[in-house]
Amino acid sequence: MRSQPCVILGGFLIQPSSYDAMGSLLEELSGQPVQLIPVSTLEWLLTLVPWGWARILDRVAVTVGRLAASSPTGKVTLIGHSSGGVMLRLFLSDQAFQGRHYNGKALADQLVMLGSPHTNIKGAYMRRWVDRQLPGASYAPEVHYLSVAGDLDLAKASPSSQRFAALSYRNINGDGDSQGDGLVPVGSALLSGSTSLVLKDVAHGSAFGPQWYGSPEVVRQWWTALSSPSPEPGRQSTSPGGC
Repeated sequence: MRSQPCVILGGFLIQPSSYDAMGSLLEELSGQPVQLIPVSTLEWLLTLVPWGWARILDRVAVTVGRLAASSPTGKVTLIGHSSGGVMLRLFLSDQAFQGRHYNGKALADQLVMLGSPHTNIKGAYMRRWVDRQLPGASYAPEVHYLSVAGDLDLAKASPSSQRFAALSYRNINGDGDSQGDGLVPVGSALLSGSTSLVLKDVAHGSAFGPQWYGSPEVVRQWWTALSSPSPEPGRQSTSPGGC
């Protein structure tokens, strides 16, 4: 098991406090510091344009550089929830973006993407742009990519939740009947070329169900998948929810 610091970038408009339990558990599991990148509501709204992405990724770069300098491996593990996972794909790149060259792959050799919408049909221009510029797991095997998707049984959900999920799935992949975590379809969350993990009964966020990617029992599952010997890229495994 690799012992190195972790950097968490959360999802669009999700309060930083939502990741407190995840961060504390990851510090226990890794034995290393874990740093959340704080992003305000206004800063998330600015990510509708490229400049807004650069503001946040500048902060990621400073934090990664600081933690890598004291890391026993010289590297860090990146963890992105929802849109944060797509943004961290861009951070790994050495291509020019808004006058910057982040080249995060020089300091980060693991990227965990939790319910990240890698494909989008409507809106989300920047997410589509990243997928065109950096298709799939662009820097594997130099970087170990782990995609984690939740698979909820929406038959148990309220009619309003079912309608919301169908609309979100339709906007992302065109199919309102997809399986997914209540916001992101499974197929969109599984990045081509990455190690893929599908977790039954795991929701996109706590508002979507009792178990989400940051629930302690769920964190232990994807952390174990990350720490296990890497399977062939693109291999998909399915795990039940809970411990």
